[in-house]
Amino acid sequence: MTPIVAATAAFIEEKFQAEGSGHDWPHIRRVWQVARALAADTPGTDLEVAELAALLHDIADWKYHGGDYEAGPRAARAWLLSQQVPEATVARVEQVIREVSFKGLGVDTPVSSPEAAVVQDADRLDAIGAIGVARAFAYGEHKGRPMHDPATPPVSHADFEQYKQSTAPTINHFYEKLLHLKDRLHTPAARHLAQRRHAFMEEFVAQFLAEWEGRG
Repeated sequence: MTPIVAATAAFIEEKFQAEGSGHDWPHIRRVWQVARALAADTPGTDLEVAELAALLHDIADWKYHGGDYEAGPRAARAWLLSQQVPEATVARVEQVIREVSFKGLGVDTPVSSPEAAVVQDADRLDAIGAIGVARAFAYGEHKGRPMHDPATPPVSHADFEQYKQSTAPTINHFYEKLLHLKDRLHTPAARHLAQRRHAFMEEFVAQFLAEWEGRG
């Protein structure tokens, strides 16, 4: 671990200890560690850039900054420059952060570098499986959303603005995002890890809906 990665980890850990919506330090730490593992299997990846982007990917998430998608890259830039990180590295980290987030089912989210591929995959892996289920309901509770409303069908958001404005029940999020993530991963290692997590989510949703109707 390089000194700037260590300093960034300490900075983010302190900043996100009290976060309660599922975008907390444990989430960021998992994304960081998974990104490191994926980077080891992805030729051409600059490990330091990938680690810094993983650690900083939620530093100023658009969901908590009025939908401002550039808030995260700006905050990451400010931190890295304060640590005398070279401009070339700062720019690469910013670009990875811009490419991490899901923007709606109808929106493609390509990556422009191996670093972006491993960080995007790591972040998406943490959105599925048992942890993904827990994080989805934590975020829904944080936003005051109901768990389920059969009268509100899922929507395949056609653009980022539509996706940002969604206030749908938490169970809709599985149909609008989570159950599609395994097919939007880039690295072979991530796709392998996603299989079991995806199967768990499918079983969970089926059981949830059965119990909602008083069955199961």
